[in-house]
Amino acid sequence: MDYPNNNTESRKNKHLNFNERMTIEIRLKDGLSPYKIAKELDRPINTVLNEIRRGTTTQIKQNKTIELYLADTGNAIYNKHRKNACRSFKRLECSDFINYVVNKIKQDSWSPDACVGRALEFNYFERSEMVCTKTLYNYIDLGLLAVKNTDLPLKLRRNTKPSRVRKHRKNLGKSIEERSDSIESREEFGHWEIDTVIGEKSGNDCVLLTIVERQTRNAIVRQIASKTADAVMKELACIRMIYGEHFSQVFKTITGDNGSEFADLSTLEDGTDTSVYFTHPYSSFEKGTNERHNGLIRRFIPKGKRMSNFNPDDIAFIEDWMNTLPRRIHNYKTPEELFELQLDIIYAA
Repeated sequence: MDYPNNNTESRKNKHLNFNERMTIEIRLKDGLSPYKIAKELDRPINTVLNEIRRGTTTQIKQNKTIELYLADTGNAIYNKHRKNACRSFKRLECSDFINYVVNKIKQDSWSPDACVGRALEFNYFERSEMVCTKTLYNYIDLGLLAVKNTDLPLKLRRNTKPSRVRKHRKNLGKSIEERSDSIESREEFGHWEIDTVIGEKSGNDCVLLTIVERQTRNAIVRQIASKTADAVMKELACIRMIYGEHFSQVFKTITGDNGSEFADLSTLEDGTDTSVYFTHPYSSFEKGTNERHNGLIRRFIPKGKRMSNFNPDDIAFIEDWMNTLPRRIHNYKTPEELFELQLDIIYAA
């Protein structure tokens, strides 16, 4: 069902309307940053960034090619995509809470525990109207819900790869051993982990660049042309422009691995206060937050599938889904909510 949201009053969890798109276009021409535009519209910054990327078109002015966001373009793309949007809701003839759980698992790929925790934290239901996480899993095993174990990606996952000890390889910069203990304990905001996700191993496919903030678990997912240092640094330059003078406050440190695509990552320290660190070779567990989020991406893009088959809107959907997924470690608040709070502190200073 389509909810066009035609009123002029902005509401979270609703789609942008044309008036909001016009505001974005006007404010960008006035030189405002995406963050300030998001605050004016009372929208998450990721929503505004995705809308800008979606509605940006190439224009020719005075024989020069420029990239310009147009509200008409953004609205036309939105209407085109909405024609193909159709959600099927599968419910049991049971309690409202069970229906809520089935929809969240089926439609949003939440875990049963996320459904229970979020409902309790925000009082969606009375405790007497709910069952616990363990009971939900029992219901699924018994076939009492319109959800199967195959709908729970992590439950059927098994580690079948033998462990191998490999020799130390290359180092591209400062070791993770030099990183402050406060970063390891996640006491401070602004420390990120970076990685790439490949699709088809053909050498001519685009890849995903993933950057995850350790404290809030907020993720940035971008589609880049190739798994090369030039493509990575080009996208990081775009992200740097988005946050402008606040970049080093938002990105205090970035930790990557020793892949060739991060060969130039240390150059980010030139001209910024951002520090760059590298994990030990073949030690993916040292940036486990990012690896965990890459696993979430694989729910939508399996290994071996061409990354170029997915458009920027598909990638933006995956990013938004991860950032609005309630996390038990944050008392079932979402990474997006926590990330917005941290940006408020930085921009208010």
